[in-house]
Amino acid sequence: MKTVKKLGFIIGIGALLHFSLLFSGNIHLYNTLENTIFKGRLGPAIDEYGIFSNRKVIPGNHEAWLVSNSINSGEISDESASKFDDLGTVAYLVIHKDSIVKEQYWDGYSENSQSNSFSMAKSILNIAIGSLIRDGKIKSIDDPISLYLHEFDVSKFPELSIRHLLQMSSGINFDENYINPFAYPAKANYGDDVVKLTYSYTATEQPGKHFKYRSGNSQLLSFIIAKASGMETSEYVTEKIWKRIGAKNEVLWSLDKPGGKEKGFCCFNSNARDFARIGKLFLQQGVWNNDTIVDAAFVAESIAPAPIIDVNDKPCERYGLHWWLHQYEGNEVFYARGILGQYIAVIPALELIVVRLGHKRIKPKGLEAPPDFDLYLKEAVKMINKR
Repeated sequence: MKTVKKLGFIIGIGALLHFSLLFSGNIHLYNTLENTIFKGRLGPAIDEYGIFSNRKVIPGNHEAWLVSNSINSGEISDESASKFDDLGTVAYLVIHKDSIVKEQYWDGYSENSQSNSFSMAKSILNIAIGSLIRDGKIKSIDDPISLYLHEFDVSKFPELSIRHLLQMSSGINFDENYINPFAYPAKANYGDDVVKLTYSYTATEQPGKHFKYRSGNSQLLSFIIAKASGMETSEYVTEKIWKRIGAKNEVLWSLDKPGGKEKGFCCFNSNARDFARIGKLFLQQGVWNNDTIVDAAFVAESIAPAPIIDVNDKPCERYGLHWWLHQYEGNEVFYARGILGQYIAVIPALELIVVRLGHKRIKPKGLEAPPDFDLYLKEAVKMINKR
C-alpha cells in the first residue's frame, strides 16, 4: 500500500511539473535537457542537426577551389597544435589568393562533413538582406520593420528598422544567456514555435543607440527575408546565394518543427570549404564571377564599425552589420563567428580566408574577440609568409 502511495505521489508531482511547464510556455525544457545535460554538456553540439527537422539549401554548379602546389607544406606549430586539439578543432582551412594552402580535419570530419554554423548564420542573413535590397524587394535597411512584420509590437518605437536589427541595437528585450535554459537561445533552439517566442518580446529601449548582441534580432531578420521575398528563408538563400557561389554540398538549415521556420540565428549546417565561399564573396565586394550578388556599398557598410555605443560608453568598433570586426598585426579583419569557435575570417590586405570549425572556444572577455581567434589567424599568416 505504501509503495502504491509513493508511486502515486511521484506520478502526481511529475504531472504537476509537466503541466507547469506546459502552461508557462517552457515545454522546450524537455528537449533542452535531453540534448544537453543528459548528454553530459551544458549547451548544443556541432552535429545535433539530426535531432531537428531541416530544410535544404541546394547548391548549383559546383566550382572547385584551386589547390596550391604546396598545400599542407606549412605545419601548425606544436604549441598551437596542442591548443587546436584541446579546443576540439574538427576543421581548419586556409585559402590564400584564392587557393587552398592548408586543409586539415580531425575526429572523422572531412571536406564534405556538415557541422553547425551557430551564429555564423547571422552573416548569411546579412547577405540575404543585401540581395533583397539589390532585387528591389527591400528599399533600404532603414525601412521600419513594421513594413514587413505587422504583428510584431513596435508601438513604443515605430522607427525600429532593419538597420537596428543588423547593428544589434534594436533595444528589444531579448535575453542572451547560453547557460540559462529559460533564456531566448535555449527556447529558440529547442522549442517548437520560434515565431510565437520571438513575437513575445518587445522593444523597451531606444533603438540605434547601444550595441547589445541578441539572437532574436537575427531571427526577426530571417522573418523579414521570408516576408520580403515571398519564399522561405532557406529557399531564398538557395536561389540568390548558394546556387551562385559555386557551393558543392547541400546545407541542412534546422527548423523549429516539421515544415516550420528556419532558426535563422543559427543552425546552418555546412562544411569548411563551402563556408569559405561566404568570406570570398565579401572579399570580392559582393561579386562572384562577374555576378553581383550584393552591392559593393552594402558590403563596405557591413564591415565598417556601426556608429553606436558599446559597453563602458565606448564607440562600437567590433561590429558592423551582422559581421564581427577585428585587427590582427595592423590588418583589418572581418569575420563571422559561432559560439563553439566557428569562424569565417577574412584579412582583405593579405587576400586571406581562414575557416575554423570545432567543439570549443575560449570565452571572450569584455570587448575582445575570443582569445582563440588570433591563434587561427597566427598560424595562417605564418604559413602564407613562408610561401
